[in-house]
Amino acid sequence: MNENEISYEIRKAIYEVYDELGPGLLESSYEFALKHELESSGLQVRSQVELPLKYKNLFIQNAYKLDLVVENKVIIELKSVEAIHKVHHKQLLTYLKLSDLKLGILVNFNTDYLKDNIFRKVNKL
Repeated sequence: MNENEISYEIRKAIYEVYDELGPGLLESSYEFALKHELESSGLQVRSQVELPLKYKNLFIQNAYKLDLVVENKVIIELKSVEAIHKVHHKQLLTYLKLSDLKLGILVNFNTDYLKDNIFRKVNKL
């Protein structure tokens, strides 16, 4: 599957989780449920994936943790916050750059309007 096909499956799973759980839970609850939905649809999903940081001669093995990585191609950054801010978008873009992956999905589950809280971010796609 390419990134766009994976993205379609991710969006379906996000809506399924939201319809079942609703807004306002901890991010870890959505992470658990979304991982289950994606794996149930046959996708390979890793959670809390360590992302190293390389800076000049320095290397930090587990500097960051990616919430979910699907098929080793798409990062999902989960939020359960009152509002998505510019820094959340920048965070995902930085993760894409550091990981050299091409597509990321930012989703905020703490909302009454899920459609307006799913964002697609690309890196050299």
